Amino acid sequence: MFQHPFIFSLYTKGTKNFDYLPVGYRKGEHYTDCWGCVWYNIQEGLEGRIVKHPLADWKAFANYKAPDPLKFSERLPRDDWKIVEARVKWMRQEGQLVVGGGDRFFERLHFLRGFRNLMIDFMTDPPELRKFIDIVIEHNLKLINKWLEIGVDVIGLGDDLGTQTSLMMSPMIFRKYLKPGYSLICGTARKAGAHVHFHSDGHIVEIIDDLIECGVDIINPQIRANTLDGIVKTCKGKLCVNLDLDRQLFPFATPKQIEEHIKEAVIKLGSKEGGFMLHAECEPDVPLENIEAICQALEKYRYYDS
Repeated sequence: MFQHPFIFSLYTKGTKNFDYLPVGYRKGEHYTDCWGCVWYNIQEGLEGRIVKHPLADWKAFANYKAPDPLKFSERLPRDDWKIVEARVKWMRQEGQLVVGGGDRFFERLHFLRGFRNLMIDFMTDPPELRKFIDIVIEHNLKLINKWLEIGVDVIGLGDDLGTQTSLMMSPMIFRKYLKPGYSLICGTARKAGAHVHFHSDGHIVEIIDDLIECGVDIINPQIRANTLDGIVKTCKGKLCVNLDLDRQLFPFATPKQIEEHIKEAVIKLGSKEGGFMLHAECEPDVPLENIEAICQALEKYRYYDS
């Protein structure tokens, strides 16, 4: 890390315990999040999966209460907001970008109902569905408005909407059930003068224009699921791209292939006007020499004039 101060400029030796794993990332551990979803983990260091959905049966919905987003994050109690405000003030004095975060929306819906159940709901439109969606939207708005009250530059949102090859639902279903919620959530942030950074794993190119209409102005798409050309076609010049480089390439590529991969992305998406960032996620199976190659390539092409 110290060999690449440009990339790891905010890291100070001794400030991070790299052996510590937070709740939800420990192998063999069950835990219940603040919404009542029960998680189980089979891979050390990676997020687990939900094994019990509290609203799998609509009979439980009448008495269900969402958690207070100002008191609880997904896994833990939130920091005292006075401490958060002091931290934000310090960051501003240091000239740092201040980011606040919303909670999951689509993912929380299927975490609570179960993925299969939610997909059936989208097709059958049960009477509980709209109120259920509204509860999750209201939860997000309460949290986002708190961040906006404190004063942030960016609201970060994340929802995985795609598989390796397609959306998890048709664009029509997305526009009917999800887009109104994203429009309200993102629009609230944009009206307050904050940018909206939206992360979504999987194939999402069919709804990029919809997300832009909702208010997303920074998108974090996966290159393999959407293809570089697909991202260029749907995103370049329309919004800022925080490109998720090919994490499925990193474990198997040579250092030279990694450099070429990053160079191609910079050439095709970079511009003198800006609007392009790079994100490299490395899972446990990525060799250290390839991580070094990623760092070198990011440094080499950060000023590349495409």
